[in-house]
Amino acid sequence: MSGSSSQIKVAIAGTGSYVPERVLTNSDLEIMVDTSDEWITTRTGIKERRIAAEDEFTSHMAVKASRKAIEQAGISPSEVELIIVATITPNTLTPATACYVQHELGAHQAVAFDISAACSGFLYAMRLAERMISGGTCKNALILGAEKLSAFVNWDDRSTCVLFGDGAGAALLKRAREEEGQILAIDIGTDGGQTDLLNIPGGGSACPITQENADQRLSTLAMVGTDVFKQAVTRMRDSANSVIERSGLRSGDIKLLIPHQANLRIIEAITKRIEIPEDRVFVNLHKYGNTSAAACAIALDEAHRAQKFGPGDHIVMVAFGAGLTWASAAIRW
Repeated sequence: MSGSSSQIKVAIAGTGSYVPERVLTNSDLEIMVDTSDEWITTRTGIKERRIAAEDEFTSHMAVKASRKAIEQAGISPSEVELIIVATITPNTLTPATACYVQHELGAHQAVAFDISAACSGFLYAMRLAERMISGGTCKNALILGAEKLSAFVNWDDRSTCVLFGDGAGAALLKRAREEEGQILAIDIGTDGGQTDLLNIPGGGSACPITQENADQRLSTLAMVGTDVFKQAVTRMRDSANSVIERSGLRSGDIKLLIPHQANLRIIEAITKRIEIPEDRVFVNLHKYGNTSAAACAIALDEAHRAQKFGPGDHIVMVAFGAGLTWASAAIRW
């Protein structure tokens, strides 16, 4: 599903991110499961990841990232009109994690809800917020990708536990003034015929956790890695090329590519296919692992604060996740 901004243009006014204090290194994982730093690094590019404290929930991380984005945007929490939290690891099945965020932030005027689109979630949230602002529903929106994946990982499964980490990223979207940058194009897509490639099979209405199946760890992440890799490269390439073309840009116009931070091999494959030099690709995968919906959001904030791009520059964000879902955005800063 493609789309570009309508008559009311939308800009990103502020970004923020938060990662927990605890660092879990590859060396630490060598003690926990049958793996090695060399095995993890060569196959994924990950060196370490952050793990939330036992009493630190998805909403807590989201709030900390939100405060930074709101501060940078120069508004108060009471002025926020919409909050969308993208997550597959909510505090509770209901109410939405966004409700907890709204309350803790003091954004009492904001409409708040969650969406679930896995690793593509932050860009799905951007699409929704962009359309609601450009359509006149609200003047601004706080969008978040926030995950506590460590609570849904099987720490005895070496094929998956080495991949994931915790964290949150945020962006404050608002109506753009004439001289400001804007979101140029967003593409989102879904293939529901391949839900089995990456999922959490238990915990929902199809497979409630009971005394009989509690020891099967069905509420943890399961993945068919080889097939996911192939799908990710193809879908992310096509989606990124779509927003680049629809924005009237060429690969040489892109100051920075911010891809989903899941696997370095996937990032390298996409970079080659859309012909963007490695020095214009932002990677923080080695520090955080795959933080699902939070990955692109954290990367956007880190790249922004490190001045990897500035006013007038064009950036492209692209993601892929369970569903299967994929998304991309072309933005003039």
